[in-house]
Amino acid sequence: MTTPPTLRIYNPATGALITEIPADDAVGVAASAGAARAAQPAWAAKPIAERLAVIARFRAALLRDIEPLARTLTQEVGKPISQSRSEINGLIPRLDYFLAQTEAAVGDQQVSDSGGMREQISHVPLGVVANISAWNYPYFVGCNVIVPALLTGNAVLYKPSEHATLTGQHITRLLHESGVPPAVLACLVGGAEVGQALLAQPIDGLFFTGSHATGLRIAQVLAPRLVKLQLELGGKDPSYVRADADPLAAAESLADGAMYNTGQSCCSVERIYVHAAVFDAFVEHFCHTVDSLKAGDPMDTATTLGAITRAPQLALLAAQVADALAKGATLRRGGHRLSGPGNGFEATVLTEVNHTMDLMHEESFGPIIGIQKVQDDDEAVALMNDSRYGLTAGVYSRDEAAARALLSRVHAGSVYWNCCDRVSPRLPWSGVRDSGVGLTLSAQGIQTFTRPKAWHLRSA
Repeated sequence: MTTPPTLRIYNPATGALITEIPADDAVGVAASAGAARAAQPAWAAKPIAERLAVIARFRAALLRDIEPLARTLTQEVGKPISQSRSEINGLIPRLDYFLAQTEAAVGDQQVSDSGGMREQISHVPLGVVANISAWNYPYFVGCNVIVPALLTGNAVLYKPSEHATLTGQHITRLLHESGVPPAVLACLVGGAEVGQALLAQPIDGLFFTGSHATGLRIAQVLAPRLVKLQLELGGKDPSYVRADADPLAAAESLADGAMYNTGQSCCSVERIYVHAAVFDAFVEHFCHTVDSLKAGDPMDTATTLGAITRAPQLALLAAQVADALAKGATLRRGGHRLSGPGNGFEATVLTEVNHTMDLMHEESFGPIIGIQKVQDDDEAVALMNDSRYGLTAGVYSRDEAAARALLSRVHAGSVYWNCCDRVSPRLPWSGVRDSGVGLTLSAQGIQTFTRPKAWHLRSA
């Protein structure tokens, strides 16, 4: 008799086993896909007001259960408890946006009525979509796909990351309790083998958030089938501090952007360029801000620097530090794994860095930052664009016109003036180059779960 698959879930802050839960296999994945296909037409046929009411109940359930939900999130990903609460609270405005804008975004549009011929556009659900989600912001990343997909009439096969599975199960449970039929939203438990089984199903769209390497493999698997594909991949997000910037304000903002969520975000600030005129003042203020971070038990509300969720990332961070130091960088803060149990790494700041170092061109995904001195705006823009990624980029300056001119030259899906590490439901979230294809959020992000259907209507 074959032993049923299971998934072990560990606390990255302590290394302790949290629980072991049943996992899916290829047979179970196929069964869920078949059930979703059968159930989707009835879900799509419901009036949109009913689907909106379901998500409104889900919104209320999140606020009702925020404390146990936040504790589960912290236990399985190592995020400080205050940041787990903030993530769930931060999801509410996104849900409000979807609730307010979906009907208009996918409503029928009449584009012409002339000479007895009317032309209209309607938006038809894709059908059954798969969502292979990420662990670093499971509420944001998961619901950016699940909620608009459901609202627009799709069924969803949702595979949360194996590092945030308990949170994924909570999201699914609350949506079921709010009125989503179980067959319309299935939570698939497991690692890479479950993802592979999901790709083998006759799906109508695949929405993935994760690494470039995994995204590329997914694209190669699905390419012969011409399945709609959306990939939200990595970033090596730069910011530039101009000569006219306030170095204190810029340092405080960028230190938070680099270290929040222990640097484990695709839009975390990962490299900073500072004009020589303000370099020394900026570095001093930046290091002072980093010194105020407190590593420790993520369940402690005083903790601001949590655990590294995936243990193998510790070796990558250490290797980036070693490579930078060997090539002439100066270690200003941190640089080492924290002593004791769990996956702790010090908040790390390096200066005298350059683009021969892995730190400045390969994604770090941890609490580590390189700060490079530049002589002028043109040098900064050239370095910002010297990357295979293009997710976000920022400029700090007192001069909006100058900042906008610089940002117009930077290859990135989202750009920031005097801010960083920010996402808005009203704006599209997308990247260029190896940061991915497609988008979520905004009206376009709602429409991405549909296909336009063209209507040519001639009067008899």
